[in-house]
Amino acid sequence: MRRDTEISPPGPVSPAWLERAALHYLERYSASTEMLRRTLARRVDKRARARGEDPAAFAEMIAATVARAVSAGLVDDARFADARLATLRRRGTSSRGASAKLAAKGVSRAVVEAAMRAEREAMPEAADIDAQAARAYAKRRRLGPYRRPDTRALHRDRDLAALARAGFSYDLARRAIDAEPDEQG
Repeated sequence: MRRDTEISPPGPVSPAWLERAALHYLERYSASTEMLRRTLARRVDKRARARGEDPAAFAEMIAATVARAVSAGLVDDARFADARLATLRRRGTSSRGASAKLAAKGVSRAVVEAAMRAEREAMPEAADIDAQAARAYAKRRRLGPYRRPDTRALHRDRDLAALARAGFSYDLARRAIDAEPDEQG
């Protein structure tokens, strides 16, 4: 007889369960191949430990599920990198910062470089990509020309440091911080 306080263990890890987990994740989030693999590994780890099983036994099943998602076109690292790079640029992320964030998502260096190359080719003034990102970052964080005029000079060094930590060069940071408010477009 089963008591109400007993919790039954979750079902076994199966290819069908992994497929449903992958589809559920991909319905909600855009993901790189590595992000999908990490997510499925976490889910399998949790379920396997609850059942007293070794999560390493399911590595091949995870790899097969990820491979099916890639072959079906549900996961494409190049498409993910392009979309994520555009989002990061709108938020004011530097080239260095964007490269690091994409690498953290498991996107290979070659795919990141290809996405950045495509971004430069699509933009008429390739040198302005980081300048626009620096202005967007300053605007989002209310630095430099976006500060109140009476506090702007007082916080100049702090604003330069914030842009440097965000991955922008000193020259680019100086131009963004020292720009006049009406120059900021």
